[in-house]
Amino acid sequence: MQIVIVGCGNVGGSIARSLSKEGHDVTIVDNDIQEVKDLSVELDVMAIEGNGSTLDVLLQAGVQTADLLIATTESDEKNILCCLLAKKAGTKNTIARVRNPEYKKEIEFIKEELGLSMSINPELSAAAEIARLLKFPTAIEIDTFAAGKVELLKFEVTSESPLSGMALKTMHKKLNTDVLVCIVERGTETLIPNGEFELSAGDKVSVIGTGKKASLFFKAINLNQGKVKNCMIVGGGETSFYLSKMLIQSGVDVKIIERDKKRCEELAEALPEAIIINGDGSDKSLLGEEGIESTESFVSLSNHDEENVMMSIYAKKVNPKAKLVTKVHRSAYEDIIGDMNLGSIINPKFLTAEEIVKYVRAMSNTVDSDIEALYQINQGKAEALEFIVKDSSALTNKPLSELNGKLKPNVIIASIIHKGMVETPNGSSKILEGDRVVVVTTETGFSDISDILE
Repeated sequence: MQIVIVGCGNVGGSIARSLSKEGHDVTIVDNDIQEVKDLSVELDVMAIEGNGSTLDVLLQAGVQTADLLIATTESDEKNILCCLLAKKAGTKNTIARVRNPEYKKEIEFIKEELGLSMSINPELSAAAEIARLLKFPTAIEIDTFAAGKVELLKFEVTSESPLSGMALKTMHKKLNTDVLVCIVERGTETLIPNGEFELSAGDKVSVIGTGKKASLFFKAINLNQGKVKNCMIVGGGETSFYLSKMLIQSGVDVKIIERDKKRCEELAEALPEAIIINGDGSDKSLLGEEGIESTESFVSLSNHDEENVMMSIYAKKVNPKAKLVTKVHRSAYEDIIGDMNLGSIINPKFLTAEEIVKYVRAMSNTVDSDIEALYQINQGKAEALEFIVKDSSALTNKPLSELNGKLKPNVIIASIIHKGMVETPNGSSKILEGDRVVVVTTETGFSDISDILE
């Protein structure tokens, strides 16, 4: 597909990397000549320096023949204008990054009346992800397939866990559970394990199954499943606002610590049910006074990665049982803090890029892809894909045991959904036409279920 991205900051750059990796024809547009130059060299994509909210620049970028334009500048108004101009010039689909919650009604109007295909909000996406994690605090990450019937959950194996030292082939019998281990992250490696694989303390494990089966599994390995009852949030930005609204609606007590007095007043007016504290969230004394040692969850959402990391380290030290969520923007930090056991790491730009890739794949679906959903795991080192099996093929109507040796390396069939019923696959399972199939792999570029075969 021919895709134009206006705005090459954190979000735009991350989207460009993902879509370029997917094999799309990407053109980037930005006022910052150095940003444009660096990204074009890194990705080998066409680059245009200029104001993407002007028609001349958009025409230079080829919007008149583009399949999709994505506007991700820092200005909501400029993003909306970019999309309107591109749509009028001939772009088939447009996506705008719109962060201001005040524009919610206007965006719905623009989508309906003026042809905007989609709006994206990194802060809202991050808040939704955090809210999901706080409802299931044992998990580091949670993704869903088949309209929520199948869950992919990541957690860490502790030295006290019954999983430590256990071979996967014995797990079902020993724990009497029916989930499938499909990814193991060990150090810098991302592995697709087989039955002989033995889990070790420190492994980050992704399991897949129905919500009920996942709950039974976590109960069997003695991990807490209940949602948190209270949450302390440091930082009062838009992500905090969206998250607080979600948590309050689900019955969670919320406390926000924010430096800026004016912002505190705004939050107090918008969130009357929350406790708003005007102060420095990196001040240990203040955190102590506000109950960091007893809070069930601690979410660091300041605008500084280093500060978020340090606050989470301190929270872990004084309250080891609390569910921690740490926001970072720089991918390099994720690699550094990955082994520090700071709970869940949230990267808004990565979540946004993943959302866009899903949308683009859905657009391609009618042409050359049977992918219904896509999730990236461990910063893109693995993927979980949901396929719809549209036709009979070499994969269908035969036991999976007959496919041994025929699947590509590093591929696992993780779940089969047949007429709404979810099955954890075994050797006698069959894939039938019309089924939904979840595949997990460290390979990339799959567009059809048959691509998993050698």
